[in-house]
Order: sequence, then structure tokens, then C-alpha cells
Amino acid sequence: MTETNKATSKRRLMLCNCEATMSPDGAALGEAVQGAPVTVCENLCRKEIDLLKAALADGGEVVVACSQETAAFEEAAEDVADGGSEPARIHAIDIRDRAGWSDEGGSGTPKQIALLKEALLPAPAAPATPIVSDGVCLVYGPSETAMSAASRLSEVLGVTCMITSATDELLPPRRADFPIVTGRITSVSGSLGGFEVAVDSFAEALPGGRGGVRFDAPRDGGRSNCDIILDLSGDKALVPAPQKRDGYLRADPNDPIALEKALFDAAQLVGEFEKPLYIRFEESLCAHSRATQPGCDRCLNVCPTGAITPNGDHVAIDPMICAGCGACAAVCPTGAASYDDPPFAHLVRRMTTLAQSFRDAGGGAPRLLVHDAEHGGEMISLAARFDRGLPADVLPLEIEETATFGHAAMVSALALGFAAVDVLLGPKAEREAVLPQIALANAMSQAAACVDHALVRALEPSEPSELCDALFSDAPSPLDIQPVLPLGDQREVVRLAMTALAGDAQREASIALGHVDFPSRVPYGATLVDTDACTLCLSCVSLCPTGALEDNPDRPELRFREDACIQCGICTRACPETAITLEPRFNLADSARQSITLHAEEPFACIECGKEFGVKGTIERITEKLAGKNWMYTNSDNVRLIQMCDDCRVNAQFHAESSPFQMGSRPKVRTTEDYLRERDGSEKDGSGDA
Repeated sequence: MTETNKATSKRRLMLCNCEATMSPDGAALGEAVQGAPVTVCENLCRKEIDLLKAALADGGEVVVACSQETAAFEEAAEDVADGGSEPARIHAIDIRDRAGWSDEGGSGTPKQIALLKEALLPAPAAPATPIVSDGVCLVYGPSETAMSAASRLSEVLGVTCMITSATDELLPPRRADFPIVTGRITSVSGSLGGFEVAVDSFAEALPGGRGGVRFDAPRDGGRSNCDIILDLSGDKALVPAPQKRDGYLRADPNDPIALEKALFDAAQLVGEFEKPLYIRFEESLCAHSRATQPGCDRCLNVCPTGAITPNGDHVAIDPMICAGCGACAAVCPTGAASYDDPPFAHLVRRMTTLAQSFRDAGGGAPRLLVHDAEHGGEMISLAARFDRGLPADVLPLEIEETATFGHAAMVSALALGFAAVDVLLGPKAEREAVLPQIALANAMSQAAACVDHALVRALEPSEPSELCDALFSDAPSPLDIQPVLPLGDQREVVRLAMTALAGDAQREASIALGHVDFPSRVPYGATLVDTDACTLCLSCVSLCPTGALEDNPDRPELRFREDACIQCGICTRACPETAITLEPRFNLADSARQSITLHAEEPFACIECGKEFGVKGTIERITEKLAGKNWMYTNSDNVRLIQMCDDCRVNAQFHAESSPFQMGSRPKVRTTEDYLRERDGSEKDGSGDA
């Protein structure tokens, strides 16, 4: 028996009705959690904490259906450990704010079952890398504010104070506990533990002399490194998305509360930390460019921190700057950038568990509410405590960043049986990344399911009551589909989901997507070729990053597999005849996964050996344009060279009279018989030696 099975066999469910403010169905919930024994309490976190300690002392695993008092439950586990017992593992899961406290809480059992099962799914461990900060801090700002902050931080950090402007009245500190310089920061790169700063007008303070602080002669182009930057300049941030850059702290010098918080946070940034590696990147799949022809730039357009930069034919992602918003993974059409904290497959598994558990418990067609922990979790908690809470059919799905929830996740949620998907956006959400994904998901799902209302919405309530009103007033009808189990990468999941949404009636349809309000090309579509202009040079084939465009090694043909096309546009830029155009669409037919011929011509037969080569039409056009019209092809056999294969052309040129390699006929090979014959002939003529 594995450790997991052992823990499951001793799993116990502890429910609390929170002083009779909700009524959980202990029998149903216990049966749903693999038949675990159930204890229903009224005040588990205080008066009945001994019941929890007894369950913990029994070992195994204890599921506590309350997350508000997690600290109290963990303290109880420590008490059990201090008593000499090995305490059970605790899973604190909220079914109160998200299901119990609701105007429809009486019918919330299917939802509570779904929430319990989803929360018990084992999450894969996220990869991480260590970051070391030695506490080298640069304080940057006006003289008085910066000097005061540097003086306070110098007790715990290695501080350098850079003031933005020096005056004659600037007094030096009584003790020189930190260096004082002046300058203007022109650029900042890196993050916590590895900042690099470029400075102009840099000058160091002179230690001697009376009066105020005097500085050395300023110079430009100074560079330095530090672990932490405290920006008190009050000017524009030195880095993009400053709130997401580890180690960069910024505060308004005129806001004492913000200043105190920045000083406190800076003092904590010493030691060794773990930085999650949010994005897994595969260079070989990236379609950024080929042979200097620009292609896909979707991730560059949505990255808020500047962690993604061009790097030849692909992009590079700096994991130290990446803040894990996941927008790049949501928009990447090839899977080169994929979210790894947790992976997309785990997100689909969570949604599958929610939808299936809800239906199995008799809940019908649910709706999905996607939210982050900080803003969305707080909004839901306040709505439950002071308003109507969430409807019984709305299943909340908490993720780290709403930007990671792209159109692939949205359409797969609909295909899993959710009647609608709502994305709750907070003030820190990357709206520029999320809203276009919602527009694309709606265009695809509405056309596939043949409905005229939006199936995916962005909710931005300013008050909990607005959230309740939006969820209770708009309850869409369930879609008439057979739920599927999406498997594979994001692109494969989208095809499975779209096929399920379309059903048999739409199975062979092609959905136009040209009207979608998207910041760059829609990542699905067809490549159209003007056969009159195309010369089958196949330059598009050699540069296509996904293999959507193919050639035929036996005949002059241009072939296309629509399922692989990401509409990057490299082929349109590479075509010398401008014969290629793109059509944004989603082809539901199975033929989209097969190669079709876009353009084909007859090959030309070599006039010498008969071997087929090249394109017949192209060779005939070249011959017609050159024969008798160009001096090199007048009164000569050069026209015939155009009509020969490579081998015959080389052979003909080598043996031509005008060939620069022509050096006369090759001497006849002489044999022993030749020498003997010549000797015999000489003897008969009497010319031989005596």
C-alpha cells in the first residue's frame, strides 16, 4: 500500500456549521470524500478544538471544511506533536464563504462536494531557483528623504544613498555609515539579488571640508550592481510593471505611510529566497521569426514586466524578471511558452473534477467563476458575509493570475459542461491580456455552439453587491452538448473542445474569426495562395516554423495542413510574388488535420536524359523571355541549358567549346602493347638501336 493510499484510508472529514449559520450535509459530504468518517461541529476552532486534536492524534489525514481558522488548526497540530504523537496532515478547505453562506445555501451540497474533491487533488510541485540577496541596497531620491531612509536602513542593510539633486545646504550625517553619491539613473535591469544600474552625472561625496556636502566632478556612463532598489524619487518608475519586479520598491516621498511600508519591506529582503520558474520555454517551437522575416510577437505584446525579449529566430524569457502572470503562455500559439506553476493539464484536471463532481451529485449544469486569491477571494468572502453570496450553481476556481486563463482554458471549460465562464478581474489584473482572450473565446464558442449570447464574461465589480447582482440576475441556459475530457496540449484541447461545442450539425463547418478584436493575428486560420502568381519557389515552405506549409519531394507541389497554421505571417513576408494571404478562421472539419494541395504544376522533363525536374510552366516562361531576346541566349545553345537537369547542364557546359575548363582532348591511355608495337615498328624500319 502506498503512502497516499494509507492516508486516504484514514481520512476524516471535520465539518463546522459556523455557529449554526450554515447546514452542511455531513452524510453526503462524507460519502463524496471516499466514504470518510464525518464529524459535524458548531464551533470547531474554539470550543470543540479537542475533537480536532483527537482526530489529528489518530494520524492519517484530516479534512477541515474551513480555511478561515487555518492558524488555529495548525496550532492544534503542533500541540499534538508536542504530546509525542505524529499528527495527521491537515487540508483546510473553504465551503462556507464559497457555498454555505448564500441565499441558495440550502441547495449547495453538490457545490460543496465539488469544492472538496477539487481541493484534494494533488498539485504538482512547481520548479524553483534560489535567489541570494546580501542586502546591498540603493536608496534613490531627493536629498532629505533619501538621506533619512538610508540612515534608518543602514542598521540592517548595506546602503548607498544616491540623491537626485545636490544643494549647498545638504548636511552630511554625523557618522559616515553609508556612501553618499549623486546622479541620475538612466536604466535598470535585473531583479532581487542581481540589479544592474546605469547612472549619468554620477559624483561621489567628498569627505572633507566645512559647510554642506561637496561632490566630485560628475561623469556619465557609471554602472553598478545591487540587490535591492528603494526608489523614492517620485518620478516615473525605473522598470515596467514596478509592482511585479522582485527587489524593486517604490514609494511616494510625500506619503509617510507608503514610505514606512517600503522601508519595512526593504529590510526583509536579505537572505536566500526561492523564485518559482513560472514559464517553461522550448526555443525550437517558437515562431518569432525566420531568416530575419518577422513572425509571431504575441508574447512580446502582452508581457507587462519586459521579461521577454527578441533573441534571433526566437524570444528569450528572463525567469528572474518574470512575475508569473502567465499571459505569454495563454497567447502562445505553438506551446513554446507554457505555464508551469501549475501546468495547463492540472488546470484542466481541476475544472474536470469540479464539473463532473457537481453533475454526479445532482447539480445539473454549473457555471465557472475564475478569480485570483488576493482580490477575487476577498470579494467572494465579503459577498458571502454581507450580501447574497454566490449562487449554488456557480463554482469558484481560484488561480494565481487571471491572465493565465486564456481562450484555450475558456473553451475547454465550456466543453466540460459549464454553462458559462465568468472571469473576475481585480485592479491588478492584466486586462490587456485577458480581454482579447475573452473576445476570441466568445467568437469561437458562440459560432460553434450556435448561440447569440456571450458564454464568457469579464466581471469587474467595485462592490460585493455588484458581484452578487451580476451572478444572480444572469443565469444562462445549459449548452446542448455532450461533455468531453480535453487531453493534450492547449492547441489539441481547443480542437477537442470546439468539436464538442459544435456537435454533429457543425462538425464540418469553418468559423470565420476575422472580426475578433485581437491585438495580433488570431492563432487559427488558413493560408490562401494565388495560383496565377505563385511560381512554386517554396521559400514559404523553408521558413514555415510549424510545418503547416509542406512540399512534395517527388513533384512541384505546395501543400498545407491547416491545423498547424498559427497565422504568424512569415510566409506572406517571405513570398517574392506576394501570392500568399491569410484567412483567420477555425476549421472544424477533420480535413483540417490533413495536408491538402494548394498549388501544383507538371514537372519539366530534361531534354537530354528525360529526368523530371523543376516546374514546367516556370521553365517555359523563362525560355520564352530569354530565347532570342537576351544576347547570352542569341545564336548559341544556352537556351538548351535552361531545359536541362543539373547533371546534364554541368556536363554540357564542361564540354562546350567556350568552356573555361576546356583544355584539349584527353590523351589516349597507353598500354604495354602500344609500347611493344612501337618498338617492333622501329626495328622493321631499321631505326632501332644496334
